[in-house]
Amino acid sequence: MSLSRLSRSIEGKVAIVTGAASGMGRATAHLFGDEGAKVALLDIDSEKLESVVSEMLEAGHEARGWLLDLSDRQAIQGVVDEIVGHFGGVDILINNAGISIPSPVDSEDYMTAWDKVVAVLLTAQVMMIRSVLPHLRSADFGRIVNIASTEGLGATRYGSPYTAAKTGVIGLTRSLAVELGREAITVNCICPGPINTGMTAGISEESKVVFAKRRTAIGRYAEPEEVAHATLSLVLPAMQYVTGVTLPVDGGLTIKNA
Repeated sequence: MSLSRLSRSIEGKVAIVTGAASGMGRATAHLFGDEGAKVALLDIDSEKLESVVSEMLEAGHEARGWLLDLSDRQAIQGVVDEIVGHFGGVDILINNAGISIPSPVDSEDYMTAWDKVVAVLLTAQVMMIRSVLPHLRSADFGRIVNIASTEGLGATRYGSPYTAAKTGVIGLTRSLAVELGREAITVNCICPGPINTGMTAGISEESKVVFAKRRTAIGRYAEPEEVAHATLSLVLPAMQYVTGVTLPVDGGLTIKNA
């Protein structure tokens, strides 16, 4: 006789994944589909988005894509309304979409980089949460996972817009976890470290090996699916007492001194 009473299944749940056309978003969408969720994929890249949706449909998953520029505040609510009209509700929100524009603070185009990065990485997460919140409140449970970065726990030269936005995501997560906890809506945050995604594709393999061996405990870059599994863990119905957590998925980067 099993003593377990809490479910570890998201079958039939409706999940929104932003930045779903590549990298960690794509891996998360596929994994959630594998677990029986109905997945709404959001991305700005129409060609890649169509490709991932096709992959999921061919795998027998229930999925649909929506083209969305997350810096367009007005468009967000309309897309969420369409998702609810199609799937009937929302149970899970994964704020995954990312952008990085390195820029020295005294460069001429710094404020342009700042505005774009903060709009996509931080403001869009708030707008997505505000748009789905009524539906999370009416669901059996609500799960929000915001993707931040180890850059929100440290810093890299010329990356202040990115670092500031990701640090903001961590603060947003903690504050909303406190605000929404009594409504059985959990809000958690994942801080990926060095991951093999489009953002790191321009780094040579040799440089990746040197960096990972020097900075991480495990000694390698992670694959997107490894982050997706951490994300899945945080949205399980059984994870109802975990909220406000900032979870590094970084191979030990943030705890390694030498």
